[in-house]
Amino acid sequence: MAFTLNTCAYTTEVFAGAIRNVPSGEIEAATALGFNRWQLYQYIIFPRAFHIALPAYSNEVIFMLHSTALAFTVTVQDVMKIARDIYAETYQPFHAFGIAAVIYLCVSFVLIFGFKKLEKYCLAYQHY
Repeated sequence: MAFTLNTCAYTTEVFAGAIRNVPSGEIEAATALGFNRWQLYQYIIFPRAFHIALPAYSNEVIFMLHSTALAFTVTVQDVMKIARDIYAETYQPFHAFGIAAVIYLCVSFVLIFGFKKLEKYCLAYQHY
């Protein structure tokens, strides 16, 4: 529950900050072209804010994945809890926690790869 509330608050702030950072020139140009409020948000503000927020949001998703490893102290049924249970049965900590580490590593790489592809697709037109 705590992770969910923290992540929701942080994600909301990331997207709110991205909306506030949409360049005012783009909003003025859309208004000059006759966009109404709904069109302004649908075609200008939300897509641009998504592009601005994507790198920070991908970091938050990876951070949340890594934070779940701490949750096993609260007996949440996740990878670390299962590894701890296997260790209690077999007394082989390297195998149990090594496999858990590999699982977290694989999930992290899949998420990172997915967000890199999404960023490359969404942010392809931007030149830094």
